[in-house]
Amino acid sequence: MPEGDTVFRAARRLDDALAGRVVTRFELRVPRAATVDLTGDTVHGVVSRGKHLLMRIGTTTVHSHLKMEGEWHVYRPGERWRQPAFRARAIVGTAAGEAVGFDLAEVTTVPSTEEHALVGYLGPDLLGPDWDPAEAARRLAADPRPAHVALLDQRNLAGLGNEYVNELLFVRGILPSRPLEHGDVTGLVATGAAMIRANRDRSGRTFTGDSRPGRSTWVYRREHRPCRRCGTPVLGGSLGADPTKERIVFWCPRCQT
Repeated sequence: MPEGDTVFRAARRLDDALAGRVVTRFELRVPRAATVDLTGDTVHGVVSRGKHLLMRIGTTTVHSHLKMEGEWHVYRPGERWRQPAFRARAIVGTAAGEAVGFDLAEVTTVPSTEEHALVGYLGPDLLGPDWDPAEAARRLAADPRPAHVALLDQRNLAGLGNEYVNELLFVRGILPSRPLEHGDVTGLVATGAAMIRANRDRSGRTFTGDSRPGRSTWVYRREHRPCRRCGTPVLGGSLGADPTKERIVFWCPRCQT
């Protein structure tokens, strides 16, 4: 699923393909942005911010969020798309090729000077150039909610999704339902940063160091299977800030307390 590392790689791939080039084709296939036309403008760059992707074209920023199913593809001139056209939500073409966003959950545009209106609420970005671990730790320590909920809140730190949070809590030995306010939040943040940075440049994400199928995670989606450390069956459940935002959680009842 798209998490901060996936969005980071997508932004880097798009930046390599588009930055410095003039837009020759521009389509946003979403009702509220369908009339926007940036043809003739220059792509200044593409960056990620947590799980958000910002494409800066002329004086406008095209913002997209992949959510669960979204993805960006880059194609050479004339190359056939690998997804059906009806799933395309954004098309940005140049003389060198085109970028196509499929199944994007969100597509919006704002003046580039107003990007903060879209992403200003986010906490420190784990993969950003201005990553601030001390501020991330401060925000998490002040959050009285269960660890799993606090870590998923992008206002505390930006970039971790559900798979990362489950794996991070296992590695740090923290029960998902336990609040973080009295724990080693600084160590937790450092481990989370190390995890996502280790996976940032990999095509296949792994938390165990083993990228073979079925061996890359410690607890995520391993309910009822033996813990890789102690052999105790992994448990599963759900947690969320409220009943409408619950996410699946997995933990070892012996290794996580």
